[in-house]
Amino acid sequence: MATIKDNADSKLIEYVTVTLDEQLFGLPISRVQDVFVPDRLTCVPLSQPEIAGVLNLRGRIVTAIDMRCRLGLPAREGKNPVIAVGIELKGESYGLLVDAVGEVMKLAKDGCEAKPANLDARLAAVAAGVYRLDGQLLVVLDIDRVFDMSSGAIAA
Repeated sequence: MATIKDNADSKLIEYVTVTLDEQLFGLPISRVQDVFVPDRLTCVPLSQPEIAGVLNLRGRIVTAIDMRCRLGLPAREGKNPVIAVGIELKGESYGLLVDAVGEVMKLAKDGCEAKPANLDARLAAVAAGVYRLDGQLLVVLDIDRVFDMSSGAIAA
């Protein structure tokens, strides 16, 4: 028998928040495996530009995806270490390279809005929706669209 708390929790969804070029993104927590600082990236010759390389994470080979490149954003500046969010898709391990990882947010499922018409095309191509937070827009990433590399990098 469902309790009131269970019903309230079923109306919420948790997102791991990440930042890229000062834009806040949300990754569904159910898709996130881990968060780590990549050690050594090995370049992959002839790979797509958004493939930053591969790395060994606890005995697994992980493909690192440069999210700035994937979204057509300028290259990272500064000396802050890059952070990776571990994702598994179709039995393969990936690390999404982001500028920073924030908190886990519980947000109401019905609070997610459709992508606004004026949302940058680069973001709209990988967005599942948006949340309007206090003074900030959280773009919910559609993981499957992020990994759809058949078209190469997303054009501006």
